Amino acid sequence: MKKAFSVYAIAYAVLLLFVLGLLYTYPKLELHLLLNSCHTKLQDTFFTYYSMLAEWPIYVLALLPLLLKHVKLTIFYAVCELTGGAVLQALKYFFDMPRPAVAFQNYPDGVLPVVEGIDMHSSNSFPSGHAFTFFVFCTCCALYLAYRHQCKTCQGKPTAKFLYAGTLLLLLSLAALGAYSRVYLSQHFLSDVCVGSIIGFVTPCLMFYLFRSKLV
Repeated sequence: MKKAFSVYAIAYAVLLLFVLGLLYTYPKLELHLLLNSCHTKLQDTFFTYYSMLAEWPIYVLALLPLLLKHVKLTIFYAVCELTGGAVLQALKYFFDMPRPAVAFQNYPDGVLPVVEGIDMHSSNSFPSGHAFTFFVFCTCCALYLAYRHQCKTCQGKPTAKFLYAGTLLLLLSLAALGAYSRVYLSQHFLSDVCVGSIIGFVTPCLMFYLFRSKLV
């Protein structure tokens, strides 16, 4: 199982190291402007709607296993969402960090890139709940695929390695894109989505390790 999941885990570790490098190299506000240096109408529309996936569509997708009688998979996601969500909300209210819209108030007007029609929030920026939701969902899917891949390998019917690895990398890319959407929309700083992604990655891994016998 560890070997099957390693593609996703290693790719996430590389991405995390890159993000931590950016956070170490650039001041918080300068980094936010750097990551928002290019805005287009197409990107504005795409990231606006893509970010919304973490608000309710992902929860609908999480219910789909019920149609296939995979009740445990939906329960697993629910446990991960509730457990990680509790940690995330505790951190939000403990730190109560200002959102970019507030942090940039002392800067000249127009410096903060915003997208028309977006309701800008002002508080509880750290960590990002949307980034957490994207990562917890995709990581749960990756763990399930890793388990299925291992089962097929043991049966002598392994999934093509390039197809399996590509699917895991696609899941990670979708999660990372969702996290970046929050920075693009100036709803969060990179540090916010970074920690949100860590909680979203660690929680499913920990829950799977603790309750693996019941899940499989």
